[in-house]
Amino acid sequence: QVQLVGSGGGLAQPGGSLRLSCEASGSIFSIIQMGWYRQAPGKQRDLVARRTRGGSIDYADSVKGRFTILRDYSENTLYLQMNSLKPEDTAVYYCNADVMESATTVRNYWGQGTQVTVSS
Repeated sequence: QVQLVGSGGGLAQPGGSLRLSCEASGSIFSIIQMGWYRQAPGKQRDLVARRTRGGSIDYADSVKGRFTILRDYSENTLYLQMNSLKPEDTAVYYCNADVMESATTVRNYWGQGTQVTVSS
């Protein structure tokens, strides 16, 4: 089993910044990819940004140039630095990872979600 624990959400003003963290722990042989998704009320859960083991990064068009994904490999921790926040960034943000638990087992995991609210 693997646990993803997210933190760092909260309230920010438009134009402000927040930094989310997601720490993976448990039976981790290797993390194949790790990223952040978000879900606003009444909407589907969408990709925000993700980073593969090889280092490639994908960003949603809506956050390019404003959000940056960083990973601390030594601690299996993923960060999402969010700058120039907009009200439309308001959502619950979920950490997600594809984790190789052994040479033959890969599972997908979700964190518990952290609320981000952008409002004046």
